[in-house]
Amino acid sequence: MPVGTQGSVKGLSPADLRASGTQILLANTYHLMLRPGSKVIRELGGLHRFMAWDRPVLTDSGGYQVLSLKGLVKVAEEGVEFRSHLDGALELLTPERAMEVQADLGSDVAVTLDHAVLLPLDPALQREAGERTIRWTERSLRRARTLETPGGLRQLLFAIIQGGGSASLRKEMATRTAAFDCDGFAIGGLSVGEEKRETWALARATAEALPVDWPRYLMGMGTPLDLLEGIACGIDLFDCVLPTRNARNGMAFTADGPINIRNAEHTRSELPLDAECRCEACALMSRAYLRHLHLAGEILAHRMLTLHNVTFYQTLMEAARRAIERGLYQQYAREFSERYRERGGDPPASA
Repeated sequence: MPVGTQGSVKGLSPADLRASGTQILLANTYHLMLRPGSKVIRELGGLHRFMAWDRPVLTDSGGYQVLSLKGLVKVAEEGVEFRSHLDGALELLTPERAMEVQADLGSDVAVTLDHAVLLPLDPALQREAGERTIRWTERSLRRARTLETPGGLRQLLFAIIQGGGSASLRKEMATRTAAFDCDGFAIGGLSVGEEKRETWALARATAEALPVDWPRYLMGMGTPLDLLEGIACGIDLFDCVLPTRNARNGMAFTADGPINIRNAEHTRSELPLDAECRCEACALMSRAYLRHLHLAGEILAHRMLTLHNVTFYQTLMEAARRAIERGLYQQYAREFSERYRERGGDPPASA
């Protein structure tokens, strides 16, 4: 899922997203709640109509964004009290309000509010956050079932699982969360300070404790190799800002690994970013031209690199689905990893 934090994937139109192969995107409850406000979006027909997107939208609960405010946040049993990063106004995000905002937005998938924490953390505090997440999940789901979206369609409800850096606690929380009447599960609180191998051990432990026929969503991950490792762990959905954020910094993902378009080696290069990519940038523009645009500060560079990166991610996932259908996923992941090189990174352990 490309990340459309403010109801927009930065630099891309709905037509660009469709051309990239995007089936579903993510929008952020916290940001849209503060600006323009969920009631405004409801009055204008809901988020799909507001942003002219005719495919599914998943909204996160806002819990992680509130966590990132750090000193501006106070967590209590009622909810999370924080000050808006826009105007300093005091806000309270409760499990009930998180679902009310998402119902106003009219997303296809709404996610329960969780108590997200950074790692490493004292085990007692990890347990406290996990238990609070369970209680908030119950409250979120209870409130969500009383709400209507602008279009009157029922939202699918995903429950978030926490548990810090403890595999046993995550298994317990996953088992208890699976007892709730919901439509899918989101694995939160990973890649927040722990080592990468620990991330995958925790993700696998959580996924193994969940029902096999319900969708699993790993929040906030990751690189192309991360996605392949996540799939091997049994994950179905991902979101990450890397394709869009890194594009604005001049990074393009390719089948041979990421390249920095700012590097001098691309000054006279007539090559496309990736000869195997179907996007508009690769079909029409050379690396030399894109480098020139980026160094000149032209907005078109940001748009083309973003379109390319989103297309690359969607193509990667499309190929993974085909490999799974043919029973060849491990071979596909191994061959991709042998070719792809992340600077300073390692191939996925399971590949």
